[in-house]
Amino acid sequence: MADVDVFISNYTIIDPEIYQLWIEGFSSSEAVSYLKQKGFGHSMGAPSDLIASDVLDHYRTYSLIELYLNAPTKLMEQSCFQLEPQMRDLITEKYYSIDDVVAREILGKKLSSRYRKDLDEVAEKTCVKLKSVRRQFDNVKRIFKAVEEMPGTLTNNIKQHFIISTDLAKKYACIVFLACLRFETTKKKLQYLSFSDLLTCSHAIMIYWTYTYQHTGPEYYDTEMDKEFLLDLRELRCLLDKEKEIKHPCI
Repeated sequence: MADVDVFISNYTIIDPEIYQLWIEGFSSSEAVSYLKQKGFGHSMGAPSDLIASDVLDHYRTYSLIELYLNAPTKLMEQSCFQLEPQMRDLITEKYYSIDDVVAREILGKKLSSRYRKDLDEVAEKTCVKLKSVRRQFDNVKRIFKAVEEMPGTLTNNIKQHFIISTDLAKKYACIVFLACLRFETTKKKLQYLSFSDLLTCSHAIMIYWTYTYQHTGPEYYDTEMDKEFLLDLRELRCLLDKEKEIKHPCI
């Protein structure tokens, strides 16, 4: 009798389109309706109940994976869900994706449970589904708590601990930075500024106005303003007094 070697694989199947709908806060029934409108399964003649069953199965899987996505480094170590490295990176990046309009609304607000209860107002204002807004808020709060007192640069710390791209880490670094230094971004005079505007400004300040600009090492933070630099800025006050003369010099 010949010996037979058997290998059983249990790779988890992730459907990018269904996962995206889950990320955007669609309920399973809303996702089924959306997919039907797009003709999902039509070419194979799949009945509606089979599509609904498939979507619901995917949603259950994503809800279980979400427990590990709260700490992406654990997702890499766990063995319950066998995922290809590229797919693992994709679902992590998508899970921590954040809409600029939602980020702009969160800026300047306390990341408290009380504010979380009022996120329906943010959802209504931004036209983003409430479930998605809550996911984004919880991610911001989680990342803030993890890196607010961590030495080094915010972007690198966020990339390392949450396994996301540089561009996405920069967005969270902006939010954490402005929250740590308590910038009042909700003032009426600043309402016209988009999240992209604040992102550009905050990273310029982190690069040139904090201790990590002139110092390197794990003991330096880019959430601490360089006090010597700020003291030097006082000398610029005299220029404010001569603002008109500078703008309109006498010929």
